[in-house]
Amino acid sequence: MDKTININISGTLFKIDEDAYIILRDYLQAINNRFRNTQGGPETVEDIESRIAEIFQSRKGQAGVITKVCVEEMIATIGKPEDFDQNETVTGTPVYTSQAKKMYRNPDDSIISGVCGGIGIYLNTEPVLFRILFVLFTVFFGIGFFIYIALWIALPAARTDIQKREMYGDAYNTYKSRARQSDVYTASERNSSSGIGNAFNEIFRALGKVCFIILRIFLIFIGITLVFTGFAVIVSFFMLFVFKYPGAISTGTFSQDLIYFPDLLNYIVNPSVVPWIIALSIIAILLPTIAVIYWGVKMIFWFRAKDGLLSLICFVIWVASVSALSMILFHEGISFAQTSRSSSQIFMSDTPDTLHVISGNKASDLKFDKEISFDNETHAIYINDGSKELYLRPNLYVNSSDDDAKVEVRKRSSGHNRLDAKRKTEELQYNYSLKNDTLTLDDYFTIPSGRRWSADDVHINLNIPDGTVLEFDKNTAIICHSFCFYDDETDSDYASDESENKWWILKNGKLRPAKNINAKQK
Repeated sequence: MDKTININISGTLFKIDEDAYIILRDYLQAINNRFRNTQGGPETVEDIESRIAEIFQSRKGQAGVITKVCVEEMIATIGKPEDFDQNETVTGTPVYTSQAKKMYRNPDDSIISGVCGGIGIYLNTEPVLFRILFVLFTVFFGIGFFIYIALWIALPAARTDIQKREMYGDAYNTYKSRARQSDVYTASERNSSSGIGNAFNEIFRALGKVCFIILRIFLIFIGITLVFTGFAVIVSFFMLFVFKYPGAISTGTFSQDLIYFPDLLNYIVNPSVVPWIIALSIIAILLPTIAVIYWGVKMIFWFRAKDGLLSLICFVIWVASVSALSMILFHEGISFAQTSRSSSQIFMSDTPDTLHVISGNKASDLKFDKEISFDNETHAIYINDGSKELYLRPNLYVNSSDDDAKVEVRKRSSGHNRLDAKRKTEELQYNYSLKNDTLTLDDYFTIPSGRRWSADDVHINLNIPDGTVLEFDKNTAIICHSFCFYDDETDSDYASDESENKWWILKNGKLRPAKNINAKQK
């Protein structure tokens, strides 16, 4: 248990803990040294001790014991010894030297925040005039509200004796003399406002209370929204990264495997940095989310907390995390700096009237652990965790060509430089063949075992003359998505990735259902 000491200040007994007593003893000693050789010094010290006793009576700690915090607040209220003037005293009160006024918000004469009260003291004018001006500029010009908010933010409130001295300037002694006569020093006593001015002040006070209630309701609504939003983000985050549901990318159906986002990272970036990316991402996401929840709670319950240091520490941690994450992603992104393409092609010496497109190696025969399908299943990635291989679906484009008919396969990859990208394109494994009137295409291309995905892609361009009939094998998984199918009946284009009709004809660069082709042509 902390040691307590009984002391007598200005005829009043107090219990004070040992740490607080040391600070108070040094403070009183400094006050005595300050006024020891000045005229009226003892009376000044006695007055200060009386003021200390008043403050302690109103700010006792637990069990009536004066704590270190109480002493520090008292010193902040009265001021440090060096703030007092040694040369002049009036009725036992320390007098401050004459100085220019500083503008503060006046909490002793406030309707909303004390802005007009502070301006009134600074300009030695009744605050009610400024309140009327703010209302007029708000109603007719709309700018008064924003000026008031700006002054509210920019001007500190005069709460300590030092700040009040700076706010009142030469009139500070008059303020102190009147303040001693009343515990509550009203605006009418300070400014001797006229009857009309007091009436306006009462009206503004009533309006201020209404505005304050509206503001509180609005802040409570905003606070509730922030709290619910923050908790929703946290729940979603834990559902995704902890419980692995519903997955970062999925097909939208529960019959397919769901992909856990960190699993995909292992095939995009260096696996050794994946834990760092995840950890830094957690900090970068959760810290501001928690801050949003905290601000929401403060808006709801309207409380003040000494959280400046904690907020600064959290902000520094967040900035450091975002910076480290950005550096890691930038370093990993260098592997996508350059892009290279390669192509191979097979020409058709005699373009058949009907070209049959069938599957070679089928995706349905693949053994894989996870599947990612997106963009209406136009794009698909199959992951084999055992062999560390990736299988991706190529894209088929059918184009109208008046020149030589051909099948062209274009591969694309990215790398640190063009040579690296070129090497990666050559590593992509894709099989296709053309024999007579039959085109055989694999449903997927393979990224070699152990190599990361490097924006790899395979495009198959089928260039054939208009009027060529195509028969697509319904078992193929290749999606023809870069061209539109055309419906003669509706005279409109439409997209189709799985059509019941396997017969199509190319006319004017568009595939149309080959419904009217005679049986002989088929």
